Amino acid sequence: MTGLQDKLTPQQVEDFGRELDEIRQRIVADLGQVDVDYIHNVIKTQRALEVAGRGLLFAGFFPPAWVAGVAALSVAKILDNMEIGHNVMHGQYDWTRDPALSSQKFEWDTVAPSENWRHSHNYIHHTYTNILDKDRDIGYGILRMDPAQKWNPYYLGNPVYATLLALFFQWGVMLHDLEVDRVAKGERTWAENVPVLKKIVRKAGRQVGKDYVLFPLLTGPLAPLTFLGNATANLTRNLWAFSIIFCGHFPADVESFTEEETENESRGQWYLRQILGSANITGGKLFHVMTGNLSHQIEHHLFPDIPARRYPEIAGEVRAICEKYGLPYNTGPLHKQLFSVAKKIVKLALPWNGEPRTPATVESDKTLRAA
Repeated sequence: MTGLQDKLTPQQVEDFGRELDEIRQRIVADLGQVDVDYIHNVIKTQRALEVAGRGLLFAGFFPPAWVAGVAALSVAKILDNMEIGHNVMHGQYDWTRDPALSSQKFEWDTVAPSENWRHSHNYIHHTYTNILDKDRDIGYGILRMDPAQKWNPYYLGNPVYATLLALFFQWGVMLHDLEVDRVAKGERTWAENVPVLKKIVRKAGRQVGKDYVLFPLLTGPLAPLTFLGNATANLTRNLWAFSIIFCGHFPADVESFTEEETENESRGQWYLRQILGSANITGGKLFHVMTGNLSHQIEHHLFPDIPARRYPEIAGEVRAICEKYGLPYNTGPLHKQLFSVAKKIVKLALPWNGEPRTPATVESDKTLRAA
């Protein structure tokens, strides 16, 4: 690997990994009813907000009711997406043996089928975090988010593509599983996409039918207002999810790696990659809940299958360990991280920003640092 990791001796790397393992073991041993009660309370709150939101849209002719309904429905969709869906499907509550909290059975309120997402996110992204040409979440197949990605004229549209992805984020996540970029390169065939596409069509059809046909029709003459309300709630969820996820992965100083750098990595090296390739967002308790605690993206990348509600209580320990070993702990308020991401998106649209890294340049960097 590159950067600050080279400042650690092999023994320090292993000691670092052992200290993080100890945190994980302590939290796993402490999991219990308080964690179960927490997620059930979040689910109850989410359902109550959804019922209230859809109920208020029946009175949508009264502007305050429409606004309140859209607000409640927006928060419900955010909670379902972030604190419930994302975390349950990570297997954070599989230890409860509760079918309602099973990572393999849970389905969320978004057009992306959970089965497809579990493969592209849980397996691909969390196994190959920030490894170029392996982690497809780097740019989602449409953006240049790292200077090591070879520039071509297509990337001049980086800011436009990012804006569209933010507006239609649930659809972007859905289409991400088709790996169209790999199809274009001849690395994957459309025939291989048929099973994935079938799941997409079924799930997207149900979601579109629910939000844009069924519920609007149920409100009779208020159907156009209900349609608009549902669209606004989905847009709010999309913009929020995009902002939180991109702020956790792409601010300045977040590193990426080549396959050669990560070959045969140890557990300690894997932990180091997660820390160097992640960033946190500061905020209050409600803010962290609304982000699904992905505002603690560093802790999430370290321990993706531990209930996210535990991340705030271990964040201080993780930061102290990073400081002990002279490693960065990238964190800052939402506006700062978001501005950093936007700046990177614009900067990397231009051809003179960045240069592809090869095994030769990696070795050259290491030699220079050693000297």
